[in-house]
Amino acid sequence: MAGFVLRVKTKSGQKVVNGLISQDKVSELKLKLAEVTGIPVETLHVLGGFPPKPINLNEDKATIEESGIVSGDTLIVEEKPPQYNGVQTSEDIGRSHINEESFINMPGVLMKKVVPADNSCLFTSVGYVLNGKVDPSCASFMREIIATAVAADPEEYSEAILGHSNYEYCKWILKSDSWGGAIELSILSKFYGLEIAVIDSINAIINRFGEDQHYAHRVFLIFDGIHYDPLYLDPLDGGSIQTIFPREDERMLVEAAELAREAKSSRQFTDVQKFTLTCNDCKVKLSGQTAAQQHAKETGHKNFGEVAA
Repeated sequence: MAGFVLRVKTKSGQKVVNGLISQDKVSELKLKLAEVTGIPVETLHVLGGFPPKPINLNEDKATIEESGIVSGDTLIVEEKPPQYNGVQTSEDIGRSHINEESFINMPGVLMKKVVPADNSCLFTSVGYVLNGKVDPSCASFMREIIATAVAADPEEYSEAILGHSNYEYCKWILKSDSWGGAIELSILSKFYGLEIAVIDSINAIINRFGEDQHYAHRVFLIFDGIHYDPLYLDPLDGGSIQTIFPREDERMLVEAAELAREAKSSRQFTDVQKFTLTCNDCKVKLSGQTAAQQHAKETGHKNFGEVAA
């Protein structure tokens, strides 16, 4: 029998599970998952596919093959209380933002969801398009994902790319007041296996992270020069919102491009030359990007924070 190789994603990062075969029992798979994730067997909650759906692993005597898991799959492993039993609650990560039956040609308007201006807006925005709710606590998880990916590939993520040494960058990105940008978006795109399209309201363009990977699905954010917010499709019939779209749905790209043009024409972006920043190293307030750059040159300080409106 051919061996099983599975990729496992948890809050602590990515793992690889091997050494199993398709005819092994589900009970053996759960023991393996518990071993690599540190999550007790009785509290394992496993999701697979995209959009992720719970996988029923309650039949211990069934084979892995019978559970629908095949070699090469990516599993998301979470910890839930024993009484959870796969039943979703209002506290569970929301799946209502995904309309699987009518993904394409769903009527609606692309809208912006405003998230807190707390230096973690990029991560909160990605969390919203994935989970359908504003949850700033997801930022620490995503920062760990990024630090793990960067530390694992010092050649790809060199000082020339990062602006810091690999080690210093990893320490920096884990701080709650460190901003995310293009590097972080590219890593999150790869980790979650989907394209992240960012509308730049300053230049009226769309930057697509993961475009060359031909992922099956796409999400949208909007960037005003300082701050990121997520976008969602607000249905005209009062139904559930949608934040994840098939890559082949070109209609959403067209709508996003139009939104970018409207945002630029109505000046819905931050003038980075007038925006107030704070140096988190010495607490000095600085007016505009140029002042921040000069301060960094003079002091060596590179840790700047967003001043909430």
